[in-house]
Amino acid sequence: MPRSKPAVIVVMGVASSGKTSLGERLAERLGWPFRDADSFHPSENVAKMSRGEPLDDEDRKPWLAAIAAWIDQLRAAGCHGVVTCSALKKRYRDVIVGQRPDVALVYLEGSRELIGARMAQRRHHFMPPALLDSQFAALEKPDQDEKPLVVSVELSKDAIVERVMAELRLS
Repeated sequence: MPRSKPAVIVVMGVASSGKTSLGERLAERLGWPFRDADSFHPSENVAKMSRGEPLDDEDRKPWLAAIAAWIDQLRAAGCHGVVTCSALKKRYRDVIVGQRPDVALVYLEGSRELIGARMAQRRHHFMPPALLDSQFAALEKPDQDEKPLVVSVELSKDAIVERVMAELRLS
């Protein structure tokens, strides 16, 4: 089914799947504002994750609400944007994408082994590698009702950008 050009792109996936890299590249190429979901976390959440503690749904409520508010501000102003968010569970995606037909969901999919290897190479990030297993355990892959664009993280960064641009009719 052909896709229409979105107002906002939500890039989702587990930690170290390449969300930020893709989001920044797309935003730069399109001239759209970019926000990483990490920037929406209250300080309490960052402290909890830094201690190696996974967030619970109560912790995530203000975070998801802030992301949704940013998306709605863009849409109301007739603007575009790109935001990354792990969005591991359908109920989280319902908050930030929900019934917004002009918000596209891009899911970066990859194996635990590949993503774990990438995470082990990361520096200066508050998400420790020990929490990756909890991310995969919590992951509910988006189903067809959510109309996701599923992209393999095995592709090169440039190939991922080109695929998203083409599939979302942005080029």
